Amino acid sequence: MATGTEPPTTEPHPPGGGVRSATRAAITAPHLRTDRWWLAPAVTTAGLLAFIVYSTWRAFANADYYVAPYVSPFYSPCLAENCEPMRAGPNWELFGGWWGLSPAILILIFPLGFRLTCYYYRKAYYRGFWASPPACAVAEPHKTYSGETRFPLILQNTHRYFFYAALLVAGVLTYDTVLAFRDEDYAWGHMGLGTLVFLVNIVLIWAYTFSCHSCRHIVGGQLKHFSKHPVRYRMWRWVGRLNAHHMALAWASLVSVALADFYVYLVASGAFDDPRFF
Repeated sequence: MATGTEPPTTEPHPPGGGVRSATRAAITAPHLRTDRWWLAPAVTTAGLLAFIVYSTWRAFANADYYVAPYVSPFYSPCLAENCEPMRAGPNWELFGGWWGLSPAILILIFPLGFRLTCYYYRKAYYRGFWASPPACAVAEPHKTYSGETRFPLILQNTHRYFFYAALLVAGVLTYDTVLAFRDEDYAWGHMGLGTLVFLVNIVLIWAYTFSCHSCRHIVGGQLKHFSKHPVRYRMWRWVGRLNAHHMALAWASLVSVALADFYVYLVASGAFDDPRFF
């Protein structure tokens, strides 16, 4: 046997379940990796925590989310009576004056539910927060594993339904982007820096939504003969190409939606004047 290729020394299994069970390889070392395997889950944890802290602050702030013609994507559509009036904007007063909390709480559950149950984000926070497992070929600390068959992880199966809700939300945000081609007096035919921010954000939102695994399944997952469905086959291949970039689109759209909200906050709070291109 060549030098350096000898198998690691094995010993009787240490007590415990999971990867330490009798049916698994009796390797006492927690892992045999020599690279910085911990870097990816650490960066993931930091990025997701930053978004959680920021979005929580903005959702409960209930202020500085609208300045003509821009409305924060965290507050759109606005479903409560206590929303700021938005001329021709997505004001749907489904909740009356009894609702005293921020209207963002009523709508954020849908895009957040879509992302929380997303296949990529599952991998991200399973590894980053729960160390299940922390990285490939690194033993997880949990003694048992039940998959997504018990509460609360069984709720991950609702992803396909959140996908439909995400389509509706993306449609509303597209409408908001169209309204962004107005000026502060609601006159059409104008474009500011905020308009460009909204355009980039909605493109990334749609790209992330269409790259979803559920979208790929809906388009062509149940077809037995692609040759009999050429249009759906082309759509399936197009979604498949997007799906290959699902991770990058997940992060890019997460950053863009936060930046769009932050831009509205800066303009609405008076900290920044929206530059106009025409």
